[in-house]
Amino acid sequence: MADYDTVLIRFGELSTKGKNRKDFINRLYGNVKYMLRDFEKLEYRKAYDRIYIRLNGEDHDAIREKLQKVFGISSFSFTEKVPSDIDSISDACFRIASQSNKKTFKIITKRHDKTFPMRSDEINRACAGRILRNTELKVDVHEPELAIRVEVHRDDTYITSEKIPGAGGYPAGINGKVLLLLSGGIDSPVAAYQLMKRGLQVEAIHFASPPYTSEAAKNKVLTLASMVSEYQGHMHVHMINFTDLQLNIYKTAGDPYAVTLMRRMMFRLAERTAEKYDCLALGTGESIGQVASQTLESVACINSVVRIPVIRPLVCYDKVEIIDLARKIGTYETSILPFEDCCTIFDPKNPVTKPTVEKSEYFEKMFDYEKLIDEAMNAMETVIVTPEKNDEDFL
Repeated sequence: MADYDTVLIRFGELSTKGKNRKDFINRLYGNVKYMLRDFEKLEYRKAYDRIYIRLNGEDHDAIREKLQKVFGISSFSFTEKVPSDIDSISDACFRIASQSNKKTFKIITKRHDKTFPMRSDEINRACAGRILRNTELKVDVHEPELAIRVEVHRDDTYITSEKIPGAGGYPAGINGKVLLLLSGGIDSPVAAYQLMKRGLQVEAIHFASPPYTSEAAKNKVLTLASMVSEYQGHMHVHMINFTDLQLNIYKTAGDPYAVTLMRRMMFRLAERTAEKYDCLALGTGESIGQVASQTLESVACINSVVRIPVIRPLVCYDKVEIIDLARKIGTYETSILPFEDCCTIFDPKNPVTKPTVEKSEYFEKMFDYEKLIDEAMNAMETVIVTPEKNDEDFL
């Protein structure tokens, strides 16, 4: 790693975007620079199908960790930048091979500069021949233990033996804004991550019911928002006081329909908030059949109160898959902290699993929910969280 002085970033799905390619690359370029903003010595260069970052002595491991959180990167490599002549290329390949403890190798050349006097297979043979003559390594073209990649450009050539998987997807924010219903549970932070991976800028709305929900529960949600905000830079979290609506629902409808009516009110509030902040869709962490409010009948009944699209990125995930993703992105341990949210404080014993729109509307006519929604919207608070805020800032 000591000789590697440049990071070479490869694009993934960006190559399919046709006329929008330039916008996608520019967004990715900006996201990469923002993610690495604390590394002041880095020098950046953008090309048609690559981003190059000159390290200038900055920490390889820290940069690797950051780049693996940037959506839109297919893969990246720490490379040695050498002049584009066969002697320099051969020297670098031989040095990498001789310092390796592997037994088999392969040279993989991509010749971007077609004016280079040797074809790719000729470069492969020249570099491999020197390694074969001077080391114990053997060639294995199918499953080599060491793959040395050579990218030849007009002025410089980039050589590496490591191809690090990126996060994939699209650059965060390139496909518009979505408003996510964010609870303190396991699912919705994972949904935020998945939405960001599809190039969406995520804002969040959270429903609290003080004094039944605590300040610690609110801060837990802000901590989770801070954790996932790293993938897009920051996050707006709109906080709604849901107490009066929730009390009226339980007073009017009682146990079976309470959850259905709560979700219908949340969707109404979320749609109003989305329109206010130019979000084009709602997002949720729902998974079909996981709880009573996520049966197909419940989803249809709850969805009927909004016209805005609702995106459910976890709709076909099971709980084990969601927990695995939560562990991967680091939110699981915070999500399971025992602070109750507004969906759990009045835990219904017999929630309806096949609610109807007609019966929901029957209960809703018994109280002036529009007035309560207006009051909740007028009292809404917005918090901007960033990755720099950690648990200690909130809890």
